[in-house]
Amino acid sequence: MMFSKIRKFSFWGLCSAIVLLLVACGAGQPQVVEVEVTRLVTDTVEVVVEVEVEREVELVEEMAEEMAEESASGDIAMPSAPQPTQSPAMPAAEQVEEPNAMFFEDNGTNPFIDTRDDNLSTFAIDVDTGSYTIMRRYLNDGLLPPSEAIRVEEFVNYFDHQYPIPSEDAFGIHLESAPAPYGESDAYHLLRVGIQGYEVPEEDRPDGLFIFLVDVSGSMNSGNRIGLVKESLRMLTYNLRDTDRIGLVTYGSTARIILEPTSMDNRMNVLTAIDQLTIDGATNMDDGLRMAYQLADSYAEPGEINRIILASDGVANVGATTAESILRHAREGIQLSTFGYGMGNFNDVNMEQLADQGDGSYAYIDTLDEAERVFDDQLMSTILTIAKDAKIQIEFNPAVVESYRLIGYENRDVADSDFRNDAVDAGEIGAGHSVTALYEVRYAEDASQNEAALTARLRYEDLETTEIVELAKSMALRDVHSEFTDASATFQLDAVVVEYAEILGHSYWAHDAAISDIVIDARRIAEYLPDDADVQEFAVLVSSAADMLE
Repeated sequence: MMFSKIRKFSFWGLCSAIVLLLVACGAGQPQVVEVEVTRLVTDTVEVVVEVEVEREVELVEEMAEEMAEESASGDIAMPSAPQPTQSPAMPAAEQVEEPNAMFFEDNGTNPFIDTRDDNLSTFAIDVDTGSYTIMRRYLNDGLLPPSEAIRVEEFVNYFDHQYPIPSEDAFGIHLESAPAPYGESDAYHLLRVGIQGYEVPEEDRPDGLFIFLVDVSGSMNSGNRIGLVKESLRMLTYNLRDTDRIGLVTYGSTARIILEPTSMDNRMNVLTAIDQLTIDGATNMDDGLRMAYQLADSYAEPGEINRIILASDGVANVGATTAESILRHAREGIQLSTFGYGMGNFNDVNMEQLADQGDGSYAYIDTLDEAERVFDDQLMSTILTIAKDAKIQIEFNPAVVESYRLIGYENRDVADSDFRNDAVDAGEIGAGHSVTALYEVRYAEDASQNEAALTARLRYEDLETTEIVELAKSMALRDVHSEFTDASATFQLDAVVVEYAEILGHSYWAHDAAISDIVIDARRIAEYLPDDADVQEFAVLVSSAADMLE
């Protein structure tokens, strides 16, 4: 596997060298079209940034003066900004410099629900993974992540669960349950609900229009964020086919169209435009989004993939007008996926919410390996959506299940009564994607082994047929494993991942958990799945976190 990656990176490096050589010879120069955009922001969020790096002071002062002038003129409302989140303190001897202005949101923790009070649990599907890779970046920098940065479902959904690919329906529902390995009481079990989407062969996917929207503001120069963005977009460009089209829009102080949508049979023009990206002033994401959607509107074709790829650190003003535009375009089939870069001056909240509104997904790119994972290994899942507004509803049988707790998905809650309301915005699933949710449940001691304990339902709009589809699958107590170690290896992995995430997130339900137990179990699972590089890395990350916690 390592040799394969080396060959792949060598190829990309060679191609980049060829592009630079052609640029030096004057070949393949794209036409740069500069467009000044009138500022129409009606609601601006003031982001308070504590900047210690000397080279960024001047930029922040300019932005502050600009916002103060606009506020004084009455053009912009200035609500209070959330305060940057701090990482947990480390011992003085091991102190590592804290990244400035990292913005996260505490979504709370789901409680246990008595099934006699409410036997329905409904939520929108979420395939984001940003929270997991942000955690990894913190640990690799020698810091524990803030508890607010932890979204448990994004830890679980980072991993391959090895669900069978469906052969008949577009999706398969997979249910598994076993005793919970952690906690004070043996009375609780874990329940896993897994959804696996069908795969689409490369030759069968529709052509695509991809608008790269790149943040080139001053903060993107920190830590060579723009360099990793360029490498990521080169990778995506190489992996698209000749009949796809790419446009390029940037935003700093102003938004600019760098490249009109160009067919991939002119790939060199796109690569040259990417290589020539440079840093440019303050952050005006609102105008950048507006211009990217205008470009997509002009070139989008029905039946094709129409997607905006946003690469940014997320620290920006996004007005209410733009938020509504994102929702409207999502309804019209132009989707927005967001990819986060950088530590310090990073707004996780913005990036997640933009992808949610834009019917896309959110990933955080911390390394070139992660870029390869998203834009190469999982390319089809990243660019091709097969189901939209997907919701899951679990109906628990009160005669069999006494209580339950959904682990994670706190900000994806859907009213039970809206499960069959198809006007309610929910989640999207890419081709070949899987989605997993775990519950902690308490089964009734005297319940029938043959009676259904629960029914899991999936409801979504099929993008190919535009029809609404609902699938269901039930499970009885007889199907529950008697021992935790009898469960599948990926089920055991999920249990360990969930407990680890809840420890980092300071969950009430993990207050008595020992990180040393998680270290042991993560290593054991790594032995079960020796060919899964993500699982091997997870065991190392858990050990690193344990060293910092102890």
